[in-house]
Parts: sequence; structure tokens; C-alpha cells
Amino acid sequence: MIKDYQSQKELRDGYDFCIIGAGPAGITLALRLAGNGRRVLLLEGGGREYSQPSQTLYNCTSTGMNVYAEETRLRFLGGTSNHWAGRCRPFEKSDFDVPPPINLPGWPIAFSEMERYLPAAMAIVDLPADSGFKAINASMEGDDFDADRFLLSPPTRFAQKYAKDLQETEGLDVFINCNCVDLEFDDKTGRIACIVVSDYEKHRERVKAKQFILATGAIENARQLMNSESLASAGIVSKDGFTGRCFMEHLNLDLGTFILGEGQSTEPRQYFTTDAFVAQFQSGKGNVSAALLAEVKAYGRTAAIKDFLETLACDAGFAHKFDFISHFNCPGDGVITTLIEQFPNRNSRLTLLNERDALGMRKVSINWEVVPEDRRTIKCIGMEVAKCFAETGLGFVKLEECVYDVSVPLKVAPHAHHMGTTRMASAPESGVVDENCKVFGVDNLYIAGSSVFATAGACNPTMPLLQLALRLADHLNHQAGPADKYS
Repeated sequence: MIKDYQSQKELRDGYDFCIIGAGPAGITLALRLAGNGRRVLLLEGGGREYSQPSQTLYNCTSTGMNVYAEETRLRFLGGTSNHWAGRCRPFEKSDFDVPPPINLPGWPIAFSEMERYLPAAMAIVDLPADSGFKAINASMEGDDFDADRFLLSPPTRFAQKYAKDLQETEGLDVFINCNCVDLEFDDKTGRIACIVVSDYEKHRERVKAKQFILATGAIENARQLMNSESLASAGIVSKDGFTGRCFMEHLNLDLGTFILGEGQSTEPRQYFTTDAFVAQFQSGKGNVSAALLAEVKAYGRTAAIKDFLETLACDAGFAHKFDFISHFNCPGDGVITTLIEQFPNRNSRLTLLNERDALGMRKVSINWEVVPEDRRTIKCIGMEVAKCFAETGLGFVKLEECVYDVSVPLKVAPHAHHMGTTRMASAPESGVVDENCKVFGVDNLYIAGSSVFATAGACNPTMPLLQLALRLADHLNHQAGPADKYS
């Protein structure tokens, strides 16, 4: 049953699980756990639709590269699946076998722990299990790049697709406009005794459950932990610990432009670094997309002016000087864009501010930065792409200066793939949650979503986070034992 906490204060006692956050991970967990006979409470801070009061709670400052959290994430039922493009690609075995080339460990679980949940995750986002992740174009000759393999979900909008299940699943209570504002830890029992929830008029009450799961995204999962004074007092969360650290994004930048070789197909191309490339250059992974720019269209009385400017600029070779008039490149030119892995970095982190949001929680500032290993990844990918284009006759590439000269600042845009901040590890010295996504030092608090990613890989995070959510659901069901019959 879906209820609006703003007008219906009907929370009950006796929940087996309380899940905070109703995006893809939270909804998947709630339906799996309730479907196994558990009493589940699913809390969503936003409403059924976008609203500014809810969205504003994502507001945060940046001291490094700008994350644009408020603009790229969505805070209402269904989460960011409400504007997800649908791209799906799972992690690879090498993501788990090869540790990052920095002073941090990689994943504490085997690739098989993820792989076995792939068919179920595909079904959740409307991908036939037997469809396979197929290449969309031929690979470039050589050992550095393969054709990228991914599938596109319709895309699945979780609030719409699973609306009936959320409304009718026995044992499941869903409350929208119900914000978690505190986690109350009992250091005598080592457990979360309850959480404090609030509507937008600051009506508050405590909610009890046997187990609690945070599923609010990489920024908010860490912010929830950091805002808990009882967790800080117990030393579970500390300035020197990993909570809020190792924030990762996929690096989105223009590698450069290219002129297509004579007789080459004008279809868009997408390439992915091979394991051999990563081993050779000790770099991260990356997707490279190469596409021709469409011819500029002009209509009405501006057509003649635009055509004249375009022809003049292209013939004279200084089209870039007309950017202030009209953003275009000469027809036939191409651009090379990326989705590049970022390594975990302790200094890419969230810190608490004294300023508080409308619900009284302390805001955070994000320092998002790249390390030299990230710059090496960008440089190696860019240089090898240019080399492969020329050697295979695909065309000629002009790289952006920041790609090959690491002293030039990067011009990076976000992909909205927030990862890390509560990373999975074998011990608290290198992470926040254990191999079962349980917070170190707390017996009944778990975290779901891409905030637990130990490394980022170069695949969109939706598919892997669903695989981890399914794995967590199985673990919690097994740990809880036989379910009681509903009263």
C-alpha cells in the first residue's frame, strides 16, 4: 500500500525491514523481501512526482570539480530511473580480478557473486535474459579496443512499472514524503534502535525495525551516516574513516574531433578498452564513442545568414571562432566522447557543513577530483584511439590539449553515475561495508546501491547495483530464517 506521510501518519511497529530510499535498489529489495513473506517498510523522501522542496535537499557545494547533484539526480518515487537513458552493461571478470593501481584494495567478493544475478537483473529492467550483450559495430584492428557491448532498457521507470506491486504486495508498506533525518545507534546492543522520520512540516516520529537498509544514492547514503550523532559518538563514523570518501564518477569529456576516412561508414561507433590495454598501460577502462555531427539545419530568414557563416568559417578553417554566434562544427566532422573509469581516491570525499537543510540535516560539500592515475588513463586512451584511427584508415583525430598534456586542466562534465562513499571492503581500514553490504560495527544496518562499489569500472552502474541488490535480498532472507505468516 502506498501512502503519503504528509497526510497519513500510519506507520506501524513490527517491521522486519525498513528500507530508506525508493529508487531501483530500494524498490527491488522491498519487493524481493516482501515477496518472501517479510514485513517491509519502504520510505521515499519525495512524492510521486518531482517537487522543488524535495529536490532542493540534494543541494550541496563543490570544492573540486562540480558534481551537479541537484541537477542530475531525482528525488521522488522511482529515483533517478525517472530520467535514466536505459543503457545497461555489467561488470567484467577483470573488474574483480585486477586491483586498482593505487593504495586501496579492489572488490572483496568474486565476480561470480555478481554474475549469477545477471539474468534476474536483466528481467527487472525488461531485457530478455537470452538477448546477450552484443557489439553494435566492428572492433578496431589491434589489441587495444573491442566494439562495446551493451543493451538498452526501454528504459524501465521503476515507479511506473512496479506501481501495482508497490500498491498490492502483501506485507509491504510504502510511504512517500517520508524523510529519514536520523539514525539512532545503541552502543550497548551494537544496533540501530530506530530511525527518525519527518514530513516537510517537520512532524517527526521514531520508526523501529529489525533491520535497516539505506538505499538513497551515493551522496545521501553517506550523508545519512555522517549526520548521525550517535554513530559518530560510537566511532562508527569518523573524520579519519572511509564514510564519504572515494566518491567516483565516470569521466565525461571530449577527447577530440576527427575527420572520417574516405569510404568509411558514417554510422556512430562505440569502442571499449580491452583487458590487454589495461594491463599494458596500468590504466582504467573506458568507453569511447565516435560520431559525426549532423549537418546544421537552418530555416526561415536566418537560413541564408547561417549558411553563409558556416561556409565561410569552414572554408577559412576557423569555425571555432564563431561559437558565440552558433555552436556548430563543419558538416562531416566528428566528435569523440567518453565514459571513463575513475579510480577510488580518499580525497574525493564528502564533508559535513554547519549549514542545515529545510529538515534540519547538515548539508555536505563534495570535493571531487582526479588523481594522476586518472589522467594517465585519459591520456593513454586518447593517444591510442588517435593512433588506431590513423592506422586502420578510419580517419584522423585531433586530440584536445588536456588529453595529452596533463598540466592542462580537464574540462569534465558529469555522467550522473555517483559511486563510492560507502565502499565495500574486507575490513573497516579500507571501506564502510563488508562483503554482505553490512556497515562495519553495526549489526543491523545495510547499504544498497552504487555507493558500495569498490571500483567503478566503465559500465553504467544501474545493472551492477541491481545485481548487488538481488544478492543482498538473498542474504537478508537467508539470515532472517523462515518468515512468519502474516497476521
